[in-house]
Formats: sequence, structure tokens, C-alpha cells
Amino acid sequence: MISDKQFNKEIDIIIANAIREDVGDGDHSSLACIPEDARGSAKLLVKDEGIIAGVEFARQVFEYVDPGLELDIKIKDGSPVKFGDVCFYVSGLSQSILKSERLVLNAMQRMSAIATKTNQYVKLLEGTHTQILDTRKTTPGIRALEKWAVKIGGGENHRFALYDMVMLKDNHIDFCGGITKAIEKTKSYLENHQLDLKIIVEARNLVEIEEILKTEGVYRILIDNFNYEDTRKAVKLINGKCLTESSGGITLQTARKYAECGVDYISSGALTHSVHNMDLSLKAVK
Repeated sequence: MISDKQFNKEIDIIIANAIREDVGDGDHSSLACIPEDARGSAKLLVKDEGIIAGVEFARQVFEYVDPGLELDIKIKDGSPVKFGDVCFYVSGLSQSILKSERLVLNAMQRMSAIATKTNQYVKLLEGTHTQILDTRKTTPGIRALEKWAVKIGGGENHRFALYDMVMLKDNHIDFCGGITKAIEKTKSYLENHQLDLKIIVEARNLVEIEEILKTEGVYRILIDNFNYEDTRKAVKLINGKCLTESSGGITLQTARKYAECGVDYISSGALTHSVHNMDLSLKAVK
């Protein structure tokens, strides 16, 4: 996994690029009709229900746009919210609040949707030892925000990108010429390049799992697109020799049954690629 320093750098890049994209050479709507020294306040109003996420990100956006903006947080990240709740008040220069508005809303609406969906999976898996993971199926450019939202919702992050973990999937295996060859070449590559990365290997059937288990050094086996019966057989076959992860079209309707098969993790791209934004507004306080 990436370090906190790397993650924070990703957030800084997202903020800088988003403000560049949105503001350009100036917020001319605000510049045209609002005095430079005018001050005001606004509130983040919830018009939906779920798990709020992105409050801390909003703080960082306001700080980036104008360190003089003051934030009074009423509801913290990870808290359940309902229609009519006010998450925070922001006060300071009116132009600065308006310059920040769209990025704050865009991010919080999506992050809250992801946190809400993740939390549904977390609650569904209560009583099992299985944890829910995200994937790399994220929106280009804002992966850090979406994975942050998964954590806020109570889930866990899979690898962040291609560089912080090795995952040998079906195409890697087929292009390389087989599972054993792919694993052995990967171990040599990591040793030669002095890289300390965990190795996950995807299995398409029980025969492939047996082959994976013959080679040392695999951190986790990805039990991909198995039915319930074969998943139970796979977990029994692996027998704690490495961690297990179920994946492949797992939904809220099927996640509990896969967890009851005994897997350590369930990964779902739906946490980030199939959500409907939470309805939020930033409204001036008159």
C-alpha cells in the first residue's frame, strides 16, 4: 500500500488540478458582482441520507483556496446523515467561498455515495470475518478521493495502483505462459529490483489453485468468478496457507453468501464505479 505521504501528495494534486480546471484565469461571475472585500457564510446542507464523506477534504480545499476561510464542522466524516442536516459552516471572503464551492460539492457528493455503499456492504458482512475491498475501477484522476471514501465507509483499500502490489491476473498468466512461470518470474523480478511487494495470484478454477499452492511466496489467492460451492472448496483447499479473496460480479445480494464460504476478503468494483451521488448543497447563510 502507498504511504500516508504519497496519499497526501495525491490529494494535493487533485485539489490543485481541480481548481486550475474550474477557475482558470478567474471566477468572472463572482468578480463581476461581488466586492473583493465582501464577507459571508455558507452551510453545507444535506438533501439526502447516508454516510457523509469528504468533510476533511473540503477543509483542505478551503485552506488551499484561501487560508483565511474558517470552517465550523458540525458532522464529521463517517457519520450517518439525513435530509436537512448541516455538516458545516464556512465563513470568510465571499469570492473565496464561491471559488471553492463546486470542487467541494463534486467531491463530497461522490465520496458520500461511495461511503454509503461501502457501509451497506460492511453491515451486510457483520458477524463474518470477511472484509470488503475496493478495486482499481475508479474515476481517472480522483482515485485517492474514492479510496478515501471507501475507508470512511468502513471498508478496506486494495492496492492503490500498479506500483504498490503485484497482481497476476488471467492475462498476465496467459501472456507469460502459465501460473508457475508467472509466479517464479515475478519473484525473480522483485528480488532483482529489490522490491518488497506482496503477490496476489488470480485463480480461475480449483486446478489453478492447486498449482498456485505448490509455489511459495504468494500473499493472497484471488478466487475469481467461482460459485459458492467451489468457493468453499477453494477455501478448504487453501487451508490458511495464504489469504483468500473472492471477486467477480459480487453484489449486495450475493456478498453475504460468499463471506459465509470463509474468504478473508471480498473485492467489489461496484463500490466506486456504480454509485449515485448524494444530494448536497452549499447555501449562503443570509
